Amino acid sequence: MNVEDLRNYCLSKKHVTEEFPFDDVTLVFKVAGKMFALIGLDHVDLSIALKCDPERAQVLRSTHSAIGPAYHMSKTHWNGVRIDGTLKPEFVHELIDHSYELVVSKLSGKLKKELDL
Repeated sequence: MNVEDLRNYCLSKKHVTEEFPFDDVTLVFKVAGKMFALIGLDHVDLSIALKCDPERAQVLRSTHSAIGPAYHMSKTHWNGVRIDGTLKPEFVHELIDHSYELVVSKLSGKLKKELDL
């Protein structure tokens, strides 16, 4: 996987926008204005930060060496996922899906209905 693969997968989700709000080296992906993924463009190793429920985050971190706390976000609710040869693209897509769905689940019912989510 590369940055463009990750970017395209994030953008394939309904109502996702892409921004550079922090600096010129972090791609931020939002659904209805809420962040669900960040790709650091200035790192040597490709990585993506994803929102995650705390219990699942703990399990993922204990079973995959490429997954750890996202240092720039809440360590409980965000995982930093180093994209290396140990993670299959399908698994990374599953992690992105979980993050997206977690954010969507916390949107108001009215907003979800308006956006057809």
